[in-house]
Amino acid sequence: MAIQKKSNIILFFTDNQQAATLGCYGNHEIYTPNLDRLAEQGVLFENAYCPNAFCSPCRASLLTGLMPSQHGIHSWIDDRRSGEWPGGWHALANLNTLPEQLKAHGYSTALTGKYHLGQPDTPMPGFDHWVTMEDGHVRSFYRNRMIENGSTYDHEGHSVDFFTDKAIDFIRDQSAADHPFFLYVPYPAPYGHWPATSETDRCRHSHRYDDCQVNSIPRRGLSKPAVDGFLMRNRYSGGGLDYSMLMRAPNDLPTLRNYYAQISMVDDGVGRILAELEKLSIEDDTLIVFTADHGLSMGHHGFWGHGAATFPSNLHHAAHSAPLIIRHGNRIEPARRCKAMVSNLDIYSTVLKFCGLDNLDQEHPLPSRSLWPLLDGQIDAWEEDAVYSEQEETRTVRTRKWAYFKRTTGTGDFEIGDELYDVEIDPEETTNLIGDSAYFEIHTQLDAMLTSFFEIHVRPEADLWRGGRPIQNSARVEFWGDKWGDDWSPIYAYDET
Repeated sequence: MAIQKKSNIILFFTDNQQAATLGCYGNHEIYTPNLDRLAEQGVLFENAYCPNAFCSPCRASLLTGLMPSQHGIHSWIDDRRSGEWPGGWHALANLNTLPEQLKAHGYSTALTGKYHLGQPDTPMPGFDHWVTMEDGHVRSFYRNRMIENGSTYDHEGHSVDFFTDKAIDFIRDQSAADHPFFLYVPYPAPYGHWPATSETDRCRHSHRYDDCQVNSIPRRGLSKPAVDGFLMRNRYSGGGLDYSMLMRAPNDLPTLRNYYAQISMVDDGVGRILAELEKLSIEDDTLIVFTADHGLSMGHHGFWGHGAATFPSNLHHAAHSAPLIIRHGNRIEPARRCKAMVSNLDIYSTVLKFCGLDNLDQEHPLPSRSLWPLLDGQIDAWEEDAVYSEQEETRTVRTRKWAYFKRTTGTGDFEIGDELYDVEIDPEETTNLIGDSAYFEIHTQLDAMLTSFFEIHVRPEADLWRGGRPIQNSARVEFWGDKWGDDWSPIYAYDET
C-alpha cells in the first residue's frame, strides 16, 4: 500500500515479555490499562512469535528482517568482552537496517532505550539521534550510566521513565519542525532476571502486587533440561556471570511480583507517549507497533529464562511467544484480534510496505512478510500460516496445531533428539510425540517445511548447522566445538570478499 503523506512511526520493543503478561491477552492479575486500550484501538495478534529467544538476535532480526542464520547474531552480545571489540563496532554495520532505509526516505530517526548490538557510545547505523544504556545487560532499573549522542552521564531514576522522557522530547522536536519521524523505543523492562528483578528498590507500581499471588504463572518443579542447561553454562561460561538465579527464581514470589510491577511501568511509558501524540494532534497519523524481543519462561516447563536456558535449547510457547499490537487511527480498523501465525520478524517488511518501500537487500532472501493483508482484514491472503525460529542447535516450525523442534546431531555428551507437540490438545507442550508411528506423516511434513525454509534463509558463513560461525558470541561453544572441531569460534565480521 502506498501513502500520500509520510506518517510517523513508533516501535515499542520490550525486553523478555511473553504475550500472556498483558491484560488484553487475558491476564487478570496485571495492570496494563494503556496497552489494553491500545489493543482496543488497533489489531491484536494472538499468535505472534519471535525468530529466536535471545535478546540481541531478535533485535537484529527486527531491524533487518533476517533470520539469525542470515545476519549471524545467534546469541546475546556479551559486552563483558567489549574491550575486544573493533573500534566503533556494530553487529549490523554491513546490512540494510530499517532505520537506514527510513532515513534515506526522509525520516528523522531515533532510538531511546536498550541497544545491545554493539558500541553504545558511537553512532548506531541509521539513527540520527540515540539515547541508550552503557550496558546491554539490565543489572538494575535504577542508577544506570546513559549515553546520549556520544555523551555519557549517570541517571539515578527508573530507566523506563528516563527513556520515555527522551522519547517525548524527540517527538516534540519533530512535531515542531513538522518532520516525519521513526522512533524506536526498546524499553529495558520487564527483563525478568536478577539482580534487576530482585533489587529492593520499589517502583510506583510495586504496591499493586504486594499481595498478588501471581497465579497466572504456573508453579513447576525444575526440569532436567533446566538443570542440564545450568550445569553447561556454569562449566563453559568463563566466569563473570552468576547463573544460580536460573535455579532459584522459579516459584520465587518476590521476583514474580517485581517482574509484574515492571510491566506496569512499561504500560505507563507507553501511555505517556500516546498521550503526547494526542496532545500534539498527531495520534491518528502515527503508526504504533508494540511488541517484545521474545518471551520469557517464569517457571513454565520447569525453567526460568530464554530459549537457551535449557539444554537442549527450546522454543516452547512461554519463551517463544510475544505480544504484538498495531494501531493507525486513519488506516487500521480498530478492535480486532487476528489468529494468524506471525512473527515480530514481520514488522520489518510491514513498516517498509507502509512507507511504500521495497526491501533493498537483494543478497539475502527475506523471510520477513508484510502484515498489511492481515491488518486490512484480508485473512485469505496470508499464504503460509506458520512461523520459523532457531536457537543455535534447535530449529522450530510452529503452526496453529503443531510445534516441531528439530535438533542438529550431536556427539558424545551432546546427543539430543527432536520434539513434536500437538498444541491444540496439548497447549502446555508436555507430551512429545516423536517416535509415535501415528504421527510419522505429520513429522515428515513439518520436517520438510523446516528443511525447505532453512535451505533458503541462511547465509553459509552464519549457518551453524553447516559449520558457520556466529557474530561475537555463542551459548553453545562447547557443543559446536565438539561438532566442528576445536578451532571453531565466534567472529566479529564475515569476509565480504
